[in-house]
Amino acid sequence: MRFMTSSDKPETASAEPTGVAARDWAKAAAEPQYRAAVVDLLGALAYGELAAFERLAEDAKLAPTLADKAELAKMASAEFHHFERLRNRLAEIGEDATQAMEPFVAALDGFHRQTAPSDWLEGLVKAYVGDSIASDFYREVAARLDTDTRELVLAVLDDTGHAGFAVEKVRAAIDADPRVGGRLALWARRLMGEALSQSQRVVADRDALSTMLVGGVADGFDLAEVGRMFSRITEAHTKRMAALGLAA
Repeated sequence: MRFMTSSDKPETASAEPTGVAARDWAKAAAEPQYRAAVVDLLGALAYGELAAFERLAEDAKLAPTLADKAELAKMASAEFHHFERLRNRLAEIGEDATQAMEPFVAALDGFHRQTAPSDWLEGLVKAYVGDSIASDFYREVAARLDTDTRELVLAVLDDTGHAGFAVEKVRAAIDADPRVGGRLALWARRLMGEALSQSQRVVADRDALSTMLVGGVADGFDLAEVGRMFSRITEAHTKRMAALGLAA
């Protein structure tokens, strides 16, 4: 569910990694709280990818043409491959993927229930704009991860091809009927608010993840950096809206 082009991604610090971010997994995992945070992170990502697979398969049913249906089916397959990589990594480090995902099921399912699209275009906007906010958050966290985990996380956040597909279809729909733009702009604003709230709730409920975010695990963020992080995420959202031809 990581539908971003390179220009959409928030700008993160490019300083040379230090602390845990400069270590491999074998050394970093010696810290129990860091290990717990990574298990939480991989569990949240794994369930997100599994849910993305399910939703893309459902969206394919709403596709107006066979070509669109085939494209979404291909993207769904890519998301399931991402899920498999995360599940396999959890097994490699001695963790059960189902148990790692379980704490995040209620929050993510609740978010998707509250933001169920009513039609094909809303589904495209949700995948491109809404889910990419989560990707922005995970990319920010990835900068503080050990080298092995960071490589995996960034790999599963790669765009599956949905970014260009969504922009093309949404802009074409707005060109055909400009009234569509107002409705989709309101929908995207709602997605932004729900996605940020959901991300904050997930972190607040998991002690290891919240510690990683605000400091004390890996290099950590200080509270001022948390504010800057969410500013970068909001800026990236504004760029995506512009790419779609919508007002932020």
